[in-house]
Amino acid sequence: MSEEDWESVKAIYQSGIATGIATFETAAPDRVKFDLSHLKFGRLVATINNEIAGWAALSPVSGRAVYSGVAEVSIYIAEHHRGKGVGQLLLKELIAESEKNGIWTLQASVFTENTPSISLHKSVGFRVVGFRERIARRNGQWKDNFLLERRSNIVGQE
Repeated sequence: MSEEDWESVKAIYQSGIATGIATFETAAPDRVKFDLSHLKFGRLVATINNEIAGWAALSPVSGRAVYSGVAEVSIYIAEHHRGKGVGQLLLKELIAESEKNGIWTLQASVFTENTPSISLHKSVGFRVVGFRERIARRNGQWKDNFLLERRSNIVGQE
């Protein structure tokens, strides 16, 4: 993901926000806020015919050193590219990038009604490890989500 990709990344993010089932956010951040809230590695875009079809990025889950190997996944696919395998391609590459950079656990918080995202994460080895009832509100409505997790296959091999 480069600075030149930002406007497309932001538009895809905003489109995901508009579905009402992708995130608690109600507006895409500006580039600076996005940059500060995501790890420097694992910022990926997928292109089809020179068009950004989707993106994925990692955020730290904590500033504590003991959690330095745990990251949260964000993944968004352009509406007209959903169902084409773009998400699976991005997640597989994100897993590889995370492991190259010492991440041993990836997690994702997914609204319970976002069944395509749940299926996508499960297809690359994530599993549901928790259900969070009424975890937060989006536009005044309480939302539930699943916490999904994927442990690296390289954990314990150091």
